[in-house]
Amino acid sequence: PVKKLLMEQTEHQNEIQTEDIELELLLNAIFKKYGYDFRDYNKAHVKRRILQRKQSLGLRSLSDLQHKTLHEKGFIDVLLRDLSINVTEMYRDPSFYASMRNEVLPILKTYPYIKIWHAGCATGEEVYSFAILLKEEGLYHRTQIYATDFNPVVLETARKGIYPISKIKEFTANYQQAGGSHSFSEYYLAKYDSAILNQNLRENIVFAEHNLVTDSVFAEVHLIICRNVLIYFNKALQNRVLQIFSDSLIKGGYLGLGSKENIMFTDAFPVFDTVDSKNKIYKKKVHLP
Repeated sequence: PVKKLLMEQTEHQNEIQTEDIELELLLNAIFKKYGYDFRDYNKAHVKRRILQRKQSLGLRSLSDLQHKTLHEKGFIDVLLRDLSINVTEMYRDPSFYASMRNEVLPILKTYPYIKIWHAGCATGEEVYSFAILLKEEGLYHRTQIYATDFNPVVLETARKGIYPISKIKEFTANYQQAGGSHSFSEYYLAKYDSAILNQNLRENIVFAEHNLVTDSVFAEVHLIICRNVLIYFNKALQNRVLQIFSDSLIKGGYLGLGSKENIMFTDAFPVFDTVDSKNKIYKKKVHLP
């Protein structure tokens, strides 16, 4: 029995090793053919998503999935959806928005014109959340928001600003907890099974493709919001992206990250002061080290 158990363990380890090699080859193939680079994403996250797709298609191996990816037209879009980080909601983590309202916007009000970069915006719910916040603080008319993502499919959803009506109860509760000063129903039109956000919320938003992994500085801005994206990157990629953010921010500019993220153990730590440690809001130092 012990010998059999050892043989089974060895066989299992060999399977995992083969799987890891196939995964590496698949990610290299995606990068070389389509230009999307997932090689420095968190390995466990990527592997889990890829194996789920393999299983759902009933494929024998990741090599079969690679063949499908390289030779079947349009299949790369399926994998992009699998590997995109699209878990989002309006006013996600309401305390983040309350802190932005109280700690950051009073400083941004001192600028004649404000530029905001919302990186990794996914389907756009948090972009519109911030647009509403800016409207309520009387800042929207002198703000330009750049909302970017590498996935053109989710960007199209973001551009439309139409979301399932079933989510409105949750969105409304988040908005109220974030300190919203109006009735949330003022910001959308309910039609059939959808909530259509007001057209005027989109007036100062530019949606554009930008890949944090392969592209460089996007614009010089006063505030960058990139929430719950860095957790899917390995340490080297986190440092690279944070360098892009630092280079994109004016001195004294702000950076807002997700609730499970922080810059403490990254190369960017000396460049920023902490504004709100709980809500992961940082300010680029005026006098850099």
